[in-house]
Amino acid sequence: MSAFPPFAFSGSKFSVSRRGFIGGAAAAAAALPAAPLWADASSVAVPDSVVAVGLSGQQVTLTAADIKDLRAGLSGQLMLAQDGGYDQARRVWNGAFDRHPALIARPANTADVAKAVSFARSHGLLTSVKGGGHSISGQSSCDGGMMIDLGQMKDLQIDKATRTAKAQGGVLLAELDSKAQAMGLVTPLGTAADTGIAGLTLGGGQGRLQRTHGLSCDNVRAYEIVTADGKILQVSAKQHPELFWALRGGGGNFGVVTNFEYHLHPLEHPVLAGTRLYAYDQARSALNAFFDLGLKAPDALSMSGGISVLGPGSPLPPGKYAAIEVIYSGKPADGERLIAPLAKLGKPLLDTVAAKPYVLAQLGATGAAPPAMPAGLGFYVKSGFLNAVPHALVTEIIHASDHAPEWFAGIGMGLLGGAIARVSPDATAYWNRRSQWDLLMFGVWADHTQDEHNAQTLRDLWKPLDPFTKGYYVNTEPSESEQRLRGTYGDNYPKLAQLKNKYDPDNLFRLNANVAPKVRG
Repeated sequence: MSAFPPFAFSGSKFSVSRRGFIGGAAAAAAALPAAPLWADASSVAVPDSVVAVGLSGQQVTLTAADIKDLRAGLSGQLMLAQDGGYDQARRVWNGAFDRHPALIARPANTADVAKAVSFARSHGLLTSVKGGGHSISGQSSCDGGMMIDLGQMKDLQIDKATRTAKAQGGVLLAELDSKAQAMGLVTPLGTAADTGIAGLTLGGGQGRLQRTHGLSCDNVRAYEIVTADGKILQVSAKQHPELFWALRGGGGNFGVVTNFEYHLHPLEHPVLAGTRLYAYDQARSALNAFFDLGLKAPDALSMSGGISVLGPGSPLPPGKYAAIEVIYSGKPADGERLIAPLAKLGKPLLDTVAAKPYVLAQLGATGAAPPAMPAGLGFYVKSGFLNAVPHALVTEIIHASDHAPEWFAGIGMGLLGGAIARVSPDATAYWNRRSQWDLLMFGVWADHTQDEHNAQTLRDLWKPLDPFTKGYYVNTEPSESEQRLRGTYGDNYPKLAQLKNKYDPDNLFRLNANVAPKVRG
């Protein structure tokens, strides 16, 4: 998942604060809930047949024997629509996607994943993969196909001596951050505590420490993956190096990653982090100050800024505000001096910038944060990389905010560069190493009869901004066209397509920012 600028969702009946793109703290909340205990699906009668959806949209009839054989072969669960817990298991964080898989496999281990993948391939089933289930793009679920849900695969081991973390594909950002920080260690991850590490890392992994330590994918030493043929591969710079290259930013195109090994970095001192909100009529001056400071920022200073929308129950009256967030991973006093130029904007209406433990800046006051939105709300985002920020773009950002619908949630930019840019664009699948900023626009609503209409409204609002961008962060939205995806992967696209042909020639793993294989003659 991509990170977002600070804002509060607003609407007629709800208001929920949201973590920021680079800095700032989430609201205090109880720890993330433990995984639910599902009803024993094996006690429910299996129907004589189940009609599923195939890769090309055709009907696929699965017999009771097919389903019983798969269920008996799993240490985990296989759920059908009539099974207890199915309705909760099928859902993802983004309520705009209300999908109903024919089957939900909930593996207990890598061997289970291999069996589920082999079943999906042999029956030609439309297949989605769910890690943490944040799924802003909705592609962690599917209608009529098979969902492979890694949510029960939670093993997480930290080795302080070697500074490594080994985490299964169902681990969430909050779980890894909290356990690593308990030992004074950290690896760059995203900014929403309930994000799954798997999807985040495979798409690149932007977050609060990216300018100091690189993207999440830059800190992965090894992967374990189940490929489309059901094989289990150990992948590193020495084992299957071409696949190691592809998994660092190539998304879920190449299989189901069941284990990640991360490099960890020391971080034991407090960081300077928080948000400053200014009146909306200061938007132009706040954005310009944000851009000016970002262009001079050392690697240890990460920032985000933009237009935030506050709803009822927020610390300030409902409405639009100019926002700047910071996190400085060096000594807090040094960070205070670096952000001193922001004083020219005058006293902010809200200021939470202060020295605090990294886990507080990252996850909230208790070391964990609540789900980013109440279950079931609709959400849509557009994003794009910026190589520069001309005055015309600032004008378009303000114009879009002025003319946005009432469910509009904000526009924000995250500062890139630093350690990200010191990696060659062709060293990993993640191509946009030289981009300076990541621009995002988003909206949220409760009325699902308006899902398609609102998504199109946001796409239209985005159109004047699109010409300023090149490529986009694949964790933020579905791929809409091969042309846009080629802009994202640049000169790496042909190599990715070649590897897709090798590891997934039938495009079993297509529900992602999809690099389609070439049609075989």
